[in-house]
Amino acid sequence: MRILAIDVGSNCLDWLMRCQEWGHQVLWYDKPRPDGTDRHAGEGIVPKIRDYDELRRKWLGWADLIYTPDNVSYLEMLEPYRRIGYPIYGCNLAAVEWELDREVGQKVMEECGMRIIPGKTFHDYDSAIAYVKKQGKAFVSKPSGDGERAMSYVADSAADMVYMLGRWNKIDKYRSAARKDGFILQEKISGIEMAVGGFFGPDGWSKGWVENWENKKLMNGDLGVNTGEMGTTVRVVRQSKLADEVLKPATEHLKWIGYVGYVDVNCMIPTDGKGPYPLEWTMRDGWPIRHNLTALIEGDPAQWMADKIQGRDTLKIRMDEVCISVLMALPDFPYSKITNKELCGIPIYGAEDMEHLHFSEVMMGTAPREVNGKVVDLPGPVTAGDYVLVATGTGETITGARRSAYSAIKKVKIPNSPFYRTDIGVGRLKKQLPELQAMGYAKGLSY
Repeated sequence: MRILAIDVGSNCLDWLMRCQEWGHQVLWYDKPRPDGTDRHAGEGIVPKIRDYDELRRKWLGWADLIYTPDNVSYLEMLEPYRRIGYPIYGCNLAAVEWELDREVGQKVMEECGMRIIPGKTFHDYDSAIAYVKKQGKAFVSKPSGDGERAMSYVADSAADMVYMLGRWNKIDKYRSAARKDGFILQEKISGIEMAVGGFFGPDGWSKGWVENWENKKLMNGDLGVNTGEMGTTVRVVRQSKLADEVLKPATEHLKWIGYVGYVDVNCMIPTDGKGPYPLEWTMRDGWPIRHNLTALIEGDPAQWMADKIQGRDTLKIRMDEVCISVLMALPDFPYSKITNKELCGIPIYGAEDMEHLHFSEVMMGTAPREVNGKVVDLPGPVTAGDYVLVATGTGETITGARRSAYSAIKKVKIPNSPFYRTDIGVGRLKKQLPELQAMGYAKGLSY
């Protein structure tokens, strides 16, 4: 099969490497960095396309499967091709609104009969500050659109929410983002955070619900800045109470918009027994959760995706098995403001276990390596950015999966201070699991 990945941020490398191992022809278009320079991830590992016009003119028609892991770039370009039957797996224009326009996403949830957290959308900070002062309670701020994730904030009180809104109001790029896309303030709801996802296509949902718990903060103990995600705990199950409440009700809406791909809903589950509050749609593959799923999917990594486009469910995924993922990054992640030159070419040692390691911003390069007691310059994996690789481990329990993942990542050595969290799968989840299970969620998950 001829496979084309149209990527943003070098997410697809591991998947493309595995597709190559299965005998597929692969090509990778990876959107340039914000400064216009090329991304070097995958160089010497998989074939890359640099020319955007050539991508449209030549390679879209070449592919038997087109994979779009992102929901921001190139969707408008791809939409006419999708409508005439090009084999595109991933988010479409209708679905992207569910995630990036918070008001639209909340409206869809409400139409599906889900419980909605009260909230209000703003396009300027002065109005938002006045609103918070009047309400006198803690809020959660979330941006619409895909920019300025720093505008996400969970307040402890009305006072710190007002401070953050005032701080953003002094920064040009945040004011501009608010005017353009808006942001939503939702009442802060206490409860337990848990997400569930699934694969959707013309035939409906694939077998298996992906129950998952994210770790978004940079440091152990959920401290530090938001990163997107530092690691994830996943378990795929045949029956899921949370999926019954927030995924199955969206079935007809997803069919109506012609969605093909992964859908994930993050929820806050209060202890009042009245069901979850869905927080947001993720209408794309998430990272590093996609690596968790790669570790659990059996057989050809691409054929089931091509089949799903055609309405056939051939996905084979191991059920009731825990998978832990752990991100290894370099400074200055998550800010990613260091230049290509500084981040590229750092040797990666001890990364031979490709069953458990998943390359992201990695390329082939020459670096000093020790062979038979001598140091020689040899080709091998080197860094191509700050989001370097993800380790995964599986097991019947969280403890077993953690042992496997951390055994793999501890063997990897990178000069220049690589870092990763050591508490993925424990901490908050370990404390909350008994309460979740008492409410009927996460059945069978254990330590």
